[in-house]
Amino acid sequence: MDSCEISGLKPAPMVFGRWLIGLLLVVVMAGESLAGLPMAEPDAVGLDAQKLQRIDELVAEGLAEKKMPGCVVCVGRHGKIAFLKAFGQKQLQPTELPMTTDTLFDMASITKPMATATSIMLLIERGQLRLTDKVASIFPEFAVNGKEVITIHDLLIHHSGLLADNSIKDYEHGREEAIKRICELKLLNPVGAKFVYSDVNFILLGEIVAKVGEKNVHEFSREHIFTPLRMKSTGYLPSETLRARAAPTEQREGKWMQGEVHDPRAFKLGGVAGHAGLFSTAEDIAVYAQMMLGRGEYGGARVLLPETVERMTRGDRVSTGVRGLGWDKRTGYSINRGELLSDSAFGHGGFTGTVLWIDPGLDLFFIFLSNRVHPNGKGSVNQLAGKVATAVASAIRED
Repeated sequence: MDSCEISGLKPAPMVFGRWLIGLLLVVVMAGESLAGLPMAEPDAVGLDAQKLQRIDELVAEGLAEKKMPGCVVCVGRHGKIAFLKAFGQKQLQPTELPMTTDTLFDMASITKPMATATSIMLLIERGQLRLTDKVASIFPEFAVNGKEVITIHDLLIHHSGLLADNSIKDYEHGREEAIKRICELKLLNPVGAKFVYSDVNFILLGEIVAKVGEKNVHEFSREHIFTPLRMKSTGYLPSETLRARAAPTEQREGKWMQGEVHDPRAFKLGGVAGHAGLFSTAEDIAVYAQMMLGRGEYGGARVLLPETVERMTRGDRVSTGVRGLGWDKRTGYSINRGELLSDSAFGHGGFTGTVLWIDPGLDLFFIFLSNRVHPNGKGSVNQLAGKVATAVASAIRED
């Protein structure tokens, strides 16, 4: 491009460089301003502030009952954050540290929809995959023991017939050997017959992203999802700076896991896997949630097409309820969704104590992040998160 014109005006050659630098600074500053959702008073987005105080009461009860050391709760509606608060402690051992709203959390299985399923849907958008594609068309060695008919769709809705988790010993000799062992697995159930929530399904999906997208799920999701949305605290293998802000989970070989993936299989796979390994913060997840409520777009960055979001979240019947593509909707795992979200809601939980629900019908999202496994793995937050979600939905005013 030889010249730059805005409204028919050309900058003089002598000042072109200075003018261009100024323009770039304006663009960068404008982009930075879009990095996070704006804050708003609850009343401004149709939420009753007094009813939202029930969140504090419920969390206080959970802390008293040692359900978790602490948590961060974030509520957004109509494109703005109406509630963001840290409770309790981020760390109990070896010393106590207070929870903060910018704490980094091991998202555990929320990795499945946010990183892996979103990446798969991008590859489908691009024509590089189809929901009906057989896994064996990508990994021919998978076509044994009745698995040759399993599709991408079967993996996404956990109807593949595969077991929940294969032996941790299968992961002792590196990624290539681990995938070879998965390809050799026998079916637990006939394909398509029974919903069995399975990490194996999403480990496979993560490997499909790497094979078809030519970048592992860490690199692919960073490039095509998190970087465009300016989610600077989100991704696999967090930096040393981010790890310092992370909520610790348990100990592994005498060392606290802080910014290191808790899931043992993801750890054996080097911290990058389709089922676990993602880290994030409440405010970053709010951006992702708003992108989904915005039908694939936020802040000028389009991640998914509207029809892709609709297909991903509308729900498919499974043997024991309804699942989205990578998302929960109504199954036995939905205890953390509460009682009052609409039928259009979709969400997911994570083993470490993380919960995300997004409700297009109410134009609402709900985020509950905790490290409930710290320090000894005995916490429990799904019922508590469900009660908080119910309190949030009950605070919507009938305008």
